[in-house]
Amino acid sequence: MAHPIGTRDLLIKGGRIIDPSQGLDAVGDVLLRNGLVEACGGSLGTPDGAEVIDASGLVVAPGFIDVHIHLREPGREDVETVATGAHSAVAGGMTAVCAMPNTKPVTDNQAVVGFVKRQGENAGYARVYPYGAISVGQKGETLAEIAEMVSAGAVAFSDDGKPVESAQLMRTALEYARAFNVPIAEHCEDMTLARGGSMNEGIMSAKLGLKGIPAEAEEIYVIRDILLAKRTGGHIHLCHLSTKGSVELVRWGKERGINVTAEVCSHHISLTEDAVDGYNTNAKMNPPLRTAEDVEALQQGVADGTIDLLVTDHAPHHYDEKEREFADAPNGIVGLETALGVNCTYLLHRGIITLPQLVDAMSCKQAKIFRLPGGTLAKGGLADVTIFDPNRQWTCDPAQFKSKGRNTPYGGHTFTGQARYTIVGGRLVFSA
Repeated sequence: MAHPIGTRDLLIKGGRIIDPSQGLDAVGDVLLRNGLVEACGGSLGTPDGAEVIDASGLVVAPGFIDVHIHLREPGREDVETVATGAHSAVAGGMTAVCAMPNTKPVTDNQAVVGFVKRQGENAGYARVYPYGAISVGQKGETLAEIAEMVSAGAVAFSDDGKPVESAQLMRTALEYARAFNVPIAEHCEDMTLARGGSMNEGIMSAKLGLKGIPAEAEEIYVIRDILLAKRTGGHIHLCHLSTKGSVELVRWGKERGINVTAEVCSHHISLTEDAVDGYNTNAKMNPPLRTAEDVEALQQGVADGTIDLLVTDHAPHHYDEKEREFADAPNGIVGLETALGVNCTYLLHRGIITLPQLVDAMSCKQAKIFRLPGGTLAKGGLADVTIFDPNRQWTCDPAQFKSKGRNTPYGGHTFTGQARYTIVGGRLVFSA
């Protein structure tokens, strides 16, 4: 049974309830019953037999969602499974995640979509919503069966890890997805500029003697896809943006009323290309870490709403794979268990965003943009709740991760902000 609904009432007492979906920021109680929110706000008293969580001094928010993660199953269960990834998610305060389709086989048909969905239900941690691939086999040639995958439970479509190189195919995908009201999520990368590159093109790549990836490799596809969204009326969602120019282009699109949304990863708002110094493969990712100027622009993009969502792009790899020459090592880092700490430390505590903005970008807007259940503590909403302490200091120890992946550049870093309780369907699935 998927996410067995909490059998007992669960009362969350005395926390600071922050729910931007209702414009709510007040100390009070939240009562969960039969998998739904029964009441929210004020002092609710304690129903007979209710389980009680004392949330005084903590923030009570609609469950965090991460619409961009990699779970590696089917095909690379040695690196991560749906279950270990979903366990990692709840440890980081995420109550729902969307799994990218670059699995083996590719999630490009209803059978694989159904498999990923069932594995998520059987695991019983975070809710798992599958992506479908845009193209068959992620080859960029033929449009995959979008209608069939939507009926099997796919919530969005992407060839993430690979750009859709054909503008005509991207146009068709946007037109098709519009009929089903689902987003097309794009990995923006012009391969003619990026191929063979392994980090940001700039002073650091020159110093290390590594082939760089220029900012324009991302920005060319950002503007192309925004223009195609304008032409089709489809919803383009731009994945893991990394450059100042990309933020400016998204702002341009939004000012013109084009249906464009965008996300940024925790690592791109906190680290620069300097993290690569010494050929640190745990700082190798795609898109690569960029300059301090880019980081500042991305932070401001989150602050002013140009960038809608904070995501992780959680990408586990086997230790041996990352222990290669820098250029040969795979891209990506794990992020589910560090994201909240990174976002609080680098955005909240530096005064760049407020607590309601943090909750909005990690929960309410994720649900709204991807049309997922959740993202609210309003009566009748899903009983998915994240309770966190924005002021709790902790030091990142990758050996403690619930994920199978240990590939993080944050080992030994001290963060301020951590999840304390994660509740899915009224059931406590994680407690720190």
